[in-house]
Amino acid sequence: MELSGLKVMVIDDSNTIRRSAEIFLGQAGCQVLLAEDGFDALAKITDHLPDVIFLDIMMPRLDGYQTCALIKKNARLRTTPVIMLSSKDGLFDRARGKMVGSDEYLTKPFTKDSLLKAVAAHAPNLA
Repeated sequence: MELSGLKVMVIDDSNTIRRSAEIFLGQAGCQVLLAEDGFDALAKITDHLPDVIFLDIMMPRLDGYQTCALIKKNARLRTTPVIMLSSKDGLFDRARGKMVGSDEYLTKPFTKDSLLKAVAAHAPNLA
């Protein structure tokens, strides 16, 4: 799957998840931006304007729902696809993700395939 040149941001407080995503996306040719929480991410998002954002739900300080809501409230970022990442696969979490504007919900641990498929499905120049 050729995704070269796409800017993908991965926001997760787990170093393992960030590294895995970085390796998978990097192998597919993506430019990967990493952030460890919502505050860290919001500063980087406005600087780099990623094409797709992966966002963990359970994070300290600013959780994924709050971060997603802030991203979607920003006029420049409103159309940026946000894919929620969670180890919980509950209906409530999915619904709550939709309410704050997320575009998809991926359960952790994700596979390289599911990660790349999600990027391909939402990347503006591929969709």
